[in-house]
This record gives sequence, C-alpha cells and structure tokens, in this order.
Amino acid sequence: MPEPLDDTEIRLSAFTWLEAQVKQHGDVLPRSLLLSGFKLGGHRIPLISRQGIFKPKVLREVPISITTTTSGPYRDRMSPDGLMLYSYRGRDPQHPENVGLRKAMQRQVPLIYFHGLVPGKYLAVWPAFVVGDNPAALEFTVAIDDPSYIPSDRLHLASAAMAREGEEQARRIYVTSTVRQRLRQRSFRERVLEAYREQCAMCSLRHTELLDAAHIIPDGEPGGDPVIVNGIALCKLHHAAFDGFFLGVRPDLVVEVRKDILEEEDGPMLIHGLKRLHGVRLWVPRASSLRPDSSRLETRYDRFLAVQRGESAAAVELPDQR
Repeated sequence: MPEPLDDTEIRLSAFTWLEAQVKQHGDVLPRSLLLSGFKLGGHRIPLISRQGIFKPKVLREVPISITTTTSGPYRDRMSPDGLMLYSYRGRDPQHPENVGLRKAMQRQVPLIYFHGLVPGKYLAVWPAFVVGDNPAALEFTVAIDDPSYIPSDRLHLASAAMAREGEEQARRIYVTSTVRQRLRQRSFRERVLEAYREQCAMCSLRHTELLDAAHIIPDGEPGGDPVIVNGIALCKLHHAAFDGFFLGVRPDLVVEVRKDILEEEDGPMLIHGLKRLHGVRLWVPRASSLRPDSSRLETRYDRFLAVQRGESAAAVELPDQR
C-alpha cells in the first residue's frame, strides 16, 4: 500500500512536473495530460477534474488547483486592484470546495490556476494564492506570484495579512498583470488557430510550432481587440511579411505583394515564399462569424498601400470600430 504523502512534497512535485511539461510542450497544455498527472510515492496524482476547484485524494484539506473553462457557468474577472476574481462553487459559502479555498487563503498555500483557452487546452500558472474572500459576492480574490519566491523547504510563505501589504502585494499585483496579458495573447492565438484549422491562411503550413495569430489591427490600437475577426492564422514568415507590409490583404481576401518586392531578384525563397502569393486568395473559415472583419481589413490594406507609395502606415486613419 502506498505511503501517505506530505502536502508540501505533493505541491512542490506538482510544480516541478508542470515546469517540465511546459518546457516540453509549451505553456498551453492539453487536458488529457493534466488528467493523467504524475506519479509520486506510488500514487498517481491528477491536477484537474470536472470540478473547477480540485483536491486529489492524496491531499487532506486544501485543493491543488482551480480552473476556469471557456464554456463553464463561472467566468473569472478582475478586481479593481488588478487581481483575479474566482467564483465560489455554487451559492453556499460552506460548500466543502469553498471551505478548502478558504483554508488555502488562511494558510497561504500555493495553488495551480488553469485557464481554459479553447476546449481541451489550458494555460497553467503557478503559484496562485487566494488573498481575499467575499461571501456576499460569492467569490475569492486570487493573486499570482513569481515561482522563484517559493522556498523549497516550506510553502506557507506568509500570513494572509502580510500578503495584502508591502512588497509581496506589489509583486503579486505586477505578476498577475503579466499573467493577464499572457492569457490574452495565448487565448487569442489558440482561438484563431482553431478557427483556421491550425494552418497558415496563405501557404497552408500545418506545423503549429511555426504558426502565429496575426493581428489585422495591432494590439493596443482602437479596433485591435484580441477577437477572432481581428486575426489571421499565419506562419512565422508570412506573419513577419504581413506585419512589415511586404504584402497586404485586400478586403476581398486577395493577397497583394508590394510592387518593389515583385520586381526584386533574390533567390528561391523570395520567389516561393512571397512572390507566388501575389493574387492568391486567403483561406478563411467557412463560418462568417470567424472570418476577418472587412472594415479592419480595409484599414490594414490602406496602410499597405500607403507604405507602397512610400508614406507612413501610421498616417492612415482608423475607422470607428464601435
């Protein structure tokens, strides 16, 4: 019979295993891998289940992970101070899963936070700490910290009071904000690649490691939202060419290569990688709700034409995207 395991040993082993999986697979992990989990002391320890708040059998009181899915009844939100809000399980503050998270807050035990990007794929972030509890709103406040601040000999880093003030609070707010940005980027990429069947819309390359989700209107500009209709799945070569205005896409989805590039003589890569795309129709999803937004494409194409004339792309006025 397997020996009982220490809580600290389980959590540190989970973090180490996740770090190895991220190095091997990237930071977006498949659900099947997380369900299978890892082995420790004769136990197999999964890290995820159907429940959003998950405590494997080897742990006594405090969950090991929390999960937000794309289709579940609960949606994570942000607090005014930039931390994450995580909904209770149900409406009973004394539900065992809610009690478990409350104990995680009181003891400042680190958790893993799995963010669902598309069905079956998750961004894993750790350590996550419960730093607030609001029974009236039926939600907890969650902060993400830097993994380097987890001592190897103990996991109870600080009291809940200490976690709400000083350097630790400032660091956690900063780390949480970077995770939010990474979540936006990864979610955008996964949703766009899924819509485009994980292939380049210009050359049909299917190796996902070489694919990006290109913004039509850049992130941070009006209309540059991380939504599928503002994205095109492109391989890294054609993404760079699109961003650099070596080529453009007309509102009717036809690719145009810049005139000076068409006239240039420079080996097979230029011919096969760029020149042969001139006049090719972009491959787009069948569903109109997933296709590139025509007004955004028009703005982007106007910028391409401006660059082709030797003008600045920034001079092209953005339309109202409301």
